[in-house]
Amino acid sequence: MGTSTVAGRTRSMGALFTGVALLNTAMAGLTTAATLIVAAGSGAAWSGLPSVASVLGTAGGALGAGLLMPGHGRRRVLVSGYGVAAIGALVAFAAALATSVVPLLLGILLVGVGNGGAQLSRYLAADLYPEERRGRALATVVWAGTVGALAGPALMAPAAHVVTGFGWPPLSGPVAIAVVATAGAALAAAVLPRNVPLPPEKPVATARGPVRSPAVVRPLVALVAAQLAMVAVMTMTPLQLQSHGHGLDAVGWVLSAHMLGMFALAPVSGRIADRWGPAVTVNAGLGVLALASATALTAHTSGLPVALFLLGYGWNLVFVGGSAQLSRDLAPETRSRVQGFVDAVVWSASALAGLGSGQLFAGGGYALVAVVGGVLALLPLAFLVPRDGR
Repeated sequence: MGTSTVAGRTRSMGALFTGVALLNTAMAGLTTAATLIVAAGSGAAWSGLPSVASVLGTAGGALGAGLLMPGHGRRRVLVSGYGVAAIGALVAFAAALATSVVPLLLGILLVGVGNGGAQLSRYLAADLYPEERRGRALATVVWAGTVGALAGPALMAPAAHVVTGFGWPPLSGPVAIAVVATAGAALAAAVLPRNVPLPPEKPVATARGPVRSPAVVRPLVALVAAQLAMVAVMTMTPLQLQSHGHGLDAVGWVLSAHMLGMFALAPVSGRIADRWGPAVTVNAGLGVLALASATALTAHTSGLPVALFLLGYGWNLVFVGGSAQLSRDLAPETRSRVQGFVDAVVWSASALAGLGSGQLFAGGGYALVAVVGGVLALLPLAFLVPRDGR
């Protein structure tokens, strides 16, 4: 392998990692601040709208980026997507200053479009490496979410303090951070090399057909089920804690454990995918998700940090394993389009889970949410195992 190829790969990985970390930082602070702004201005009943807007924007952005990359190039599409996110962040910042809800939601939707491209970055990283290293490569970019999960919330209070010095509303501070972060992501994407020699592809005989090919359907089913189970249980956990008299400190501790599970061990998941294969990784993740749901169901609230950590890591195993399969078993000419479609479906499932979990909680409490989460995790195993032959 030539020195220029190694340098180009390193530069590409750095740019992809930085872009994802910055977009995650922007989304974490922006959606949290927007939720509080909407709740204060329009009432708690509408406070879920920012989350829905970000999820729908991400789904649309992933689908659009996947369709555009083959014809327009990865670098151009990523730069454009992050540019749209920066414009959206500016719109959201102006709306936060004026406490105007509709422009705020529009801005979040546009930031979500850029986040859709960031989500596909894991596949771009995988393509830089031969098949036996793709799991670790995409897991490295997934791990970048750890930066956003920690930095986004941590920067909220300092940012609020800074903007109050200008006479602006405190909640506009985290939105200002999103402006800076999305602009930085666009700059990071701009330094991606235009042409990086990619390793030779092995012949693919399984997934050159339509989206209903088994090589697409299997990871798609697993990814959607994991997303539904994870989002449903995670969304209702703060309410469960509050209903038992716990304050925001306990909520923050439990959600931090969950975020660590979602991202921090991604390199481990990548090594599992490379060593034992994507199917084993996905099945292990579904099993961990079922265990997490059982723990949430049977443990006292003091056991919820463990349950939420397992919930996050089960999701991570499925996410990395399913993504690894989609990076290996698709023909190059159809790969980015199918990957974008899968991500769009997965993120749309997040919106469904977020809305449905509230109805489950209202009808049967946290126990019902946990039971449904466990069933959702186990259903793909019934679908996948007979076809895998094991």
